[in-house]
Amino acid sequence: MNELLEGSRVGGVRVDGGRRAELRNPYDGNVVALLAQAGADDARRALEHAAAYRPRLSRHRRSEILLATAAALQARADAVAALITRESGLSLVDTAREVERACQLLRSAAAETLRDDAECYAGDTSPAESPRRIVTSREPLDGVIFAITPFNHPLLQVAAKVAPAIATNNRVIVKPSTKTPLSALCLADLLLDAGLPTPMLQVLVGDAALLAGSVLHSADCAMLSFTGSVEVGQRLAAHAGMRRLLVELGGNDALIVFDDAELDAAARLAAEGAFANSGQRCTAVKRILVQRRIAATFAERLADEAARGWSWGHPTNTRIGTVIDEAAARAIGLRVAAAIDAGAALLAGHQRSGAAYAPTVLADVDPRLELVQRETFGPVAPVIAFDTVDDALRIANGTAYGLSAAVCTQRLDLVDRLFHELRVGTLNVWEVPGWRTELAPFGGVKASGLGHKEGVREAMRGCTTIKSLSLPWGLPR
Repeated sequence: MNELLEGSRVGGVRVDGGRRAELRNPYDGNVVALLAQAGADDARRALEHAAAYRPRLSRHRRSEILLATAAALQARADAVAALITRESGLSLVDTAREVERACQLLRSAAAETLRDDAECYAGDTSPAESPRRIVTSREPLDGVIFAITPFNHPLLQVAAKVAPAIATNNRVIVKPSTKTPLSALCLADLLLDAGLPTPMLQVLVGDAALLAGSVLHSADCAMLSFTGSVEVGQRLAAHAGMRRLLVELGGNDALIVFDDAELDAAARLAAEGAFANSGQRCTAVKRILVQRRIAATFAERLADEAARGWSWGHPTNTRIGTVIDEAAARAIGLRVAAAIDAGAALLAGHQRSGAAYAPTVLADVDPRLELVQRETFGPVAPVIAFDTVDDALRIANGTAYGLSAAVCTQRLDLVDRLFHELRVGTLNVWEVPGWRTELAPFGGVKASGLGHKEGVREAMRGCTTIKSLSLPWGLPR
């Protein structure tokens, strides 16, 4: 057994005392690391260390640190992808893509850091004319950002919260998922090696309820930024109190295929959207709504696509690795079995080996089933037939979630109507629901989120407060 002792980063020092927990590879069960668990005292020390520091890094220096971190991460891309695969069970194809996206996000944040965010407002825009001008400036939060990240994109989600915080001269404490903490520790080391002052980034690995309780009860915590499940997000929001709040929660994204679509291209998009990252994305395709005239043909082509292009099993040499653990794979299988019992037709998959679950295609799925009403976090592609655009809108909007959606059609009138009537944050045309650039705003409605959106530019705004300066403009009259 190769044991690697890791710990939280508190004040730039690794926590290596107290309780330790084994981190195991989801595919083979081998121990990947022994992790020292941070406790309440560590959380208090981290907050004190951050709160006592007032960042004064210039825009140039912040941009320089982010660029240096991106370069260091790019140079270690293969090793970091392998690290993510070991702790998460995700395919190397997916983790390599994640590392590249994290590099791009860091570079985008570095560029945005150099952009002047001041705005000017004239004073003669109302009947009470004045020659004055108001100039606004954005400042970092007066306190510490507490960021809690999930297991499904263990490097990218940390980068998405840390990079905008650093770009705006904020201090941040990260609590990564206990199932995939090594990516966060790796990124923290790269940032600190690039010259980031230690009070600006600390990592706490340990029990979420214990650590969140310690941090959220402190007046030094100015913002809670959480990405994860609806249930946990609701509990945290209830305890957040009078502080800034960002909760990015689950999704139940629909891909809507109309009968004018080119079926092979639509099937390839559906497979990519449903199966990549083992289906473990809030923006994964979780429901495929297909116009009834083509539904049976489309489902067969999707099943062929799953069989041909989506091998599954060992994460280092297949297209789909594992889901996060065997319990998750078993739960996915139970939902699929219940759908089959309710009349859905199994066209591909529904096999499990430990934490690995085969890419699964179902046809004739009833939109009222748990499989498609709740977020099924795995490589499952349920096909639901619809007749009219009204039916498609009713089904697509008929869940608690509203993150993103996608459509395959050649008709701009359908795109326009879906854009205005789908209750989601993003609609992509001829692309998977989750497609976006690292700069663009991203977030959902309903149970999919609350607060400032993600995306580097919007997240940077969310990490700042506006201060206004009113000036006389010219001589008194």
